[in-house]
Amino acid sequence: MDVLKIATAGSVDDGKSTLIGRILYDTKSLTTDKLAAIEERSKANGFDYLDFSLATDGLVAEREQGITIDVAHIYFSTKSKSYIIADTPGHIEYTRNMVTGASTSQASIILVDARKGVIEQTYRHFFINNLLRVKDVIVAINKMDLVDFSQEKFNAIKADFETLIEKSDYKEQNITFIPVSALQGDNVVDKSNNTPWYTGQTLLEHLEELDAQDVFEKSQARFPVQTVIRPKKDEFHDFRGYAGKLYGGDLTVGDEVTILPSLTTSKVKEIYFFDQKFDTAGRGSSCTITLEDDVNVSRGDMIVKSLEKPKVEKQLTATVCWMDSKDLNPGTNYFVQSGSNRVLAKVKSISGTIATDFSGEDTSANSLQLNEVGKVQIQLSKPLAFDSYSKNKASGSFILIDSQTNNTSGVGFIE
Repeated sequence: MDVLKIATAGSVDDGKSTLIGRILYDTKSLTTDKLAAIEERSKANGFDYLDFSLATDGLVAEREQGITIDVAHIYFSTKSKSYIIADTPGHIEYTRNMVTGASTSQASIILVDARKGVIEQTYRHFFINNLLRVKDVIVAINKMDLVDFSQEKFNAIKADFETLIEKSDYKEQNITFIPVSALQGDNVVDKSNNTPWYTGQTLLEHLEELDAQDVFEKSQARFPVQTVIRPKKDEFHDFRGYAGKLYGGDLTVGDEVTILPSLTTSKVKEIYFFDQKFDTAGRGSSCTITLEDDVNVSRGDMIVKSLEKPKVEKQLTATVCWMDSKDLNPGTNYFVQSGSNRVLAKVKSISGTIATDFSGEDTSANSLQLNEVGKVQIQLSKPLAFDSYSKNKASGSFILIDSQTNNTSGVGFIE
């Protein structure tokens, strides 16, 4: 069964948690005891309706304040697909949480309050989805029941958002607008009688048709080696395989490949999925490959087709989202972790910060503070194989790890 990963985004009180709770309720994914707890808590709070946000807000502080603070992952399934929803907080001070939640998602749901329309936070959430190249974005215009399901209001918000889309540099992105009422369930799972003017799909119907494979974008084949398999048993005495996940394109038995960064060459001899052999591995596959030649391959190396080599350099320029309370300053040392490869690096310079509302760059800034996004130049201690993030997400992204505390301090997207 396909697994679709979805991130939610929206300003405070736009109804993200309520929307997810409604999906769980209407798809009968809530357990009996969880539903009973929601009913009891809703009555205790004096509500004459079920507060579906209680299905996702697990922290005490979240339930007390009625807001989302940290990323929560919610799981449910339909007959055709399994889903993982990252419920991310909407506050500006939780930008790093939004990046974390959307970083592995194939699709994103941006909620807009029908009463407020497109606001500053909407710009920020759309910016993050552009930065992370999330291919499918659903703009759920929520709380339509509070504007009498007005088609004019829906169209006005849609027009405002389309103006925002024009500022995007990711033209392959698919944008879908759906009028919903998360609290009442209109157009979430079931079609609403309150919006006869809307002829599109419900939210769940749209999600059901999305291709989960599309997150592994078509590009040049990249196979970062996670581990070298040497069973050392009589049955497999001379077996030497390289396990990892294939990104970008396919690998086929007989393909001429180059191992990076050593630049040694060989050919694909066998492809294994556990104990079964196949002629071809598709993008997104976790597999083990063997090579015809006994060459030196280690964890952290990358196997690519010989005619599709990435860059192999000791410096890179990237857009970095900073996630540490300690500022990022030029001259500081960090580890750059790209896939399973970790390289010691130094921050050469910071050329400015990028406004997350599409208003431009501040080239006067020479440091990054918590939740800021900026352009950073990095010097590596040894060559690293990489692509631009726009061409290949897996080989074009990395995290910065504090060499002293071992904390993940930032995430980078290579230009």
